[in-house]
Amino acid sequence: MRILHTSDWHLGRSFHREDLLAAQAAFVDHLVETVAAERVECVLVSGDVYDRALPAVDAVRLCNEALERLAALTRVVLIAGNHDSARRLGFGSALMDAAGVHVRTDFATVGEPVVVGDAAIYGIPYLEPELVRHPWELEERSHAAALTEAMRRVRDDAARHDRLSVVLAHAFVTGGESSESERDISVGGSSQVSASVFDGVGYAALGHLHGAWRIGDRVRYSGSPLAYSFSEERHVKGSWLIDLRADGVAAEFVEAPVPRRLARVRGRIDDLLSDPSFDGLEDRWLQVTLTDGRRPSAAMERLRRRFPHTLVLGFEPEGGGADGARAWSEHVRERSALDIAGDFVAEVTDGPAGGDECALLHEAFEACRHKEAMA
Repeated sequence: MRILHTSDWHLGRSFHREDLLAAQAAFVDHLVETVAAERVECVLVSGDVYDRALPAVDAVRLCNEALERLAALTRVVLIAGNHDSARRLGFGSALMDAAGVHVRTDFATVGEPVVVGDAAIYGIPYLEPELVRHPWELEERSHAAALTEAMRRVRDDAARHDRLSVVLAHAFVTGGESSESERDISVGGSSQVSASVFDGVGYAALGHLHGAWRIGDRVRYSGSPLAYSFSEERHVKGSWLIDLRADGVAAEFVEAPVPRRLARVRGRIDDLLSDPSFDGLEDRWLQVTLTDGRRPSAAMERLRRRFPHTLVLGFEPEGGGADGARAWSEHVRERSALDIAGDFVAEVTDGPAGGDECALLHEAFEACRHKEAMA
């Protein structure tokens, strides 16, 4: 059986205010073309279809288009992730079953498979430990306990037939690495779950982490189709094309189109603007960290003259570590809030606060003091 494993579309998400909807639409085109060319028998979407529980209209429209086009070619099994609203994503799921699009968002249906060819495909949506603890009578509130119970239900059903079992799950499984763009799902301790919870399944298609991590031959993350943070600078984005057999799996990673490459650079602004070693970065989305001793004036404007796609600007002056922090604490000790605010203005504008600015700061502090007194 041939399946295509994808996840974490995050439809509607932007990248530091850059609209990604066109890039997400290009990924949908790529996905549909891959399904047709590779004769995929089932597409698995392992959660986080949308970026937020109440997605924008354009994001919903793109999701609808994607599922329509895929349903014309193959079967689809899709689960809810921690970014999705289970109720909204699951609306009309019974009707969609008839069209070959099987949306699984309710933890109560865990253990009820979708049968595609010789495979029983089990969708395990994101399990919020607090929500399943009492219905499932779990001894503890943890992701490990919730997923272990879900897999117990899967195994109980799988034992009743002689099919290959495939599981979709949205969780943080040990062996993958997180990035800055995943929402924290830790509850009262570690959010990680051992990969051994999937022992015995034909294939476990994981979602949540944005890198394409291979936990084992039969346990993999597809990762997100696009980069959603600069920490994903070195990720290769795409989907897993899986040939599933009783004796193992054959896997091929199908790379997705890249709208614009990312890079992170640091240094003094004059070096960044003149050093030829930075040639070739002009077309990339950039995260720049300046290390000048003083914050340069109009830094973003100057950087964008050479690097027009600079999106994030940080400032970490050389020698500004722990000793610098202690020096600053000594500097502000026993000084008035107005004096400290004036220092801040001087720091970020490369010049002392003027008379009008000082008057405005004074007025703001007095207003805050009055508000506290009246509370």
